[in-house]
Amino acid sequence: MESSSSSAIQTSSGSEENLMEQRKRKRMLSNRESARRSRMKKQKLLDDLTAQVNQLKKENSEIVTSVSITTQHYLAVEAENSVLRAQLDELSHRLESLNDIIGFLDNTNVVCSNPLHGPESDDFLVNQMNMNMFHMMNQPLMASSDALLY
Repeated sequence: MESSSSSAIQTSSGSEENLMEQRKRKRMLSNRESARRSRMKKQKLLDDLTAQVNQLKKENSEIVTSVSITTQHYLAVEAENSVLRAQLDELSHRLESLNDIIGFLDNTNVVCSNPLHGPESDDFLVNQMNMNMFHMMNQPLMASSDALLY
């Protein structure tokens, strides 16, 4: 009887070992599957981050290009403004000089209202000066666009 009792214990013990072995295998498979899912999730996250990095690099490149073009436009406009300021200064000086000449001529006309007749008409130099002023006053001022180029 001992042998049947011992055999039953061994069978019982064998079935417990078998059950433990099955549980161990099931847990191992579950762990493998969980590790596989974890690796897949990690790989997807890495792929998403890599795609985001590439997208951000592309956007950064576009922004750098845009800033470069904007800077070039700014420098061109700044250079043009500088030229225009210089032209404005030159034209202001010219206008001031012309106004001075007109003022001088107006004052001279008051003194010599009739350039061809007067008490000094016998003097050759005074007549020449009066004739030159008369011709200058009747001459239009000519301007050329080339004069504005630098």
